Amino acid sequence: MKQRFVVSGLGVIAISATLLCILGIYSPAAGQTPPASDKQGTPARGTARRRTVPAGPVPRTADGKPDLSGVWGSDRPLVVDIGGALPKGESLPMQPWAAKLTRERQSKDDPEANCLPTGVPRLAPYPMKYIQMPNLFVILFEGNIHSYRQIFLNRTEHPKELNPTWYGDSIGNWDGDTLVVDTVGFNDRTWFDFAGHPHTEQLHTIERFRRTDFGHIEYKVTIDDPGAYTKPFTLTAHFPLQTGDLMEYICNEDNRDVGHLTGFNPPTLDDGRGRGNDPQ
Repeated sequence: MKQRFVVSGLGVIAISATLLCILGIYSPAAGQTPPASDKQGTPARGTARRRTVPAGPVPRTADGKPDLSGVWGSDRPLVVDIGGALPKGESLPMQPWAAKLTRERQSKDDPEANCLPTGVPRLAPYPMKYIQMPNLFVILFEGNIHSYRQIFLNRTEHPKELNPTWYGDSIGNWDGDTLVVDTVGFNDRTWFDFAGHPHTEQLHTIERFRRTDFGHIEYKVTIDDPGAYTKPFTLTAHFPLQTGDLMEYICNEDNRDVGHLTGFNPPTLDDGRGRGNDPQ
């Protein structure tokens, strides 16, 4: 597993860190500069552009809704093993065939290792950028293939006939200060994480994005897939606000270096916290 991570990202990490140190690119994300009087928050995760998480109140748009715009970090369980984002004491309610497939999967077959989209709710260990508009919410991903998601805020229903896709069809609405996103129409080609947890085309996700303060977003996603799991379950993650902007990341299909990779071996992927899914 460590090997696969090296294949897909180590070169980018090294280059990115070097450039940041040389150029001193530590400016806050556009439109997300905290008031001058605000104090800096607790240390964020360990890369150069994640030195601190800005403190301050939740910014709002002209219509009074929380402004989720900005560049945000990911959370380790949504990268490595979604089981780490479950409430303490819970385990994934997998059907026997899904548990067996997870054990048998090889890292060389991971779509993410082969430069294909991650799907929902999986994340790469790189930042993502939220762009919030009145009728559309867009997520741009730095890692993997510079892919994106569109969440339509001006629709209340999914199309009657959907062609299964990597990110499905997403519609959103506001429940108070929380953006609720309903997504269906997935294909079954993505893995939920490095561990290889599967899903089927019956997958239905309901995501909840809530900005708890200036520097943090709380993310909850309920996964309902009766084809692979015995009951719905909910994952919780926390995204810290990043400084700087997205950087270029190149990942092309036909990666010929993945053939030597074998089964899942949880990597360190130290996120600066060294523990489960506690908020920063």
